[in-house]
Amino acid sequence: MYIPAHFAETRPEALQRIMREHPLGMLVTHGSAGLDADHLPFEYDPDAGTHGTLIAHVARANPLWQRCPAGTPVMVVFRGAEAYISPNWYPSKHETHRQVPTWNYEVVHVHGTLTAHDDERFVRRVVARLTRSHEAVEPKPWKMGDSAPEFIDTMLRNVVGIEITITSLVGKLKLSQNREVRDRRGAADTLDTRGHTAMAQAMRQAGATP
Repeated sequence: MYIPAHFAETRPEALQRIMREHPLGMLVTHGSAGLDADHLPFEYDPDAGTHGTLIAHVARANPLWQRCPAGTPVMVVFRGAEAYISPNWYPSKHETHRQVPTWNYEVVHVHGTLTAHDDERFVRRVVARLTRSHEAVEPKPWKMGDSAPEFIDTMLRNVVGIEITITSLVGKLKLSQNREVRDRRGAADTLDTRGHTAMAQAMRQAGATP
């Protein structure tokens, strides 16, 4: 990934925020058939290992867990807020006409090694953690105990656990940091009016809009 210095993000808390708020990651693998990508909701554990781990699960019918032996190098891409930016939103454009369209975005590339766990206890733990995380905002959170045990047992037998030991995190926040303050403010304000509040907020939190 090409990262100009003014777009580089190295703060662990900023990268972890994107991973937590946008947990559907794109798991990129390379095998005998070439490149492949699977889209999985991940749970990030910052306390496991030097850089943390990611856990998820895949359908037993998915060949991923069989074609990737333990220790296989992989990459997981997490995309945060993103939005198109029109040059018309820059005040300076109307004076100099020297601006062009662009796209702002937040992204984290997680590099690590993959291990598949065909183990009922591991899978149950993964499903329980994912459920707790994503059901927490519900008025009455669903839990596995809400279903008949035999039904849950059958479902768990049909999935396999995935664990990625993280070796590095690479982040890029392209939030108009290379533009004039008034242009950054104009873009963020317009994004707000068009419903792209996450990107407008990200620009401001990154110091792009004082």
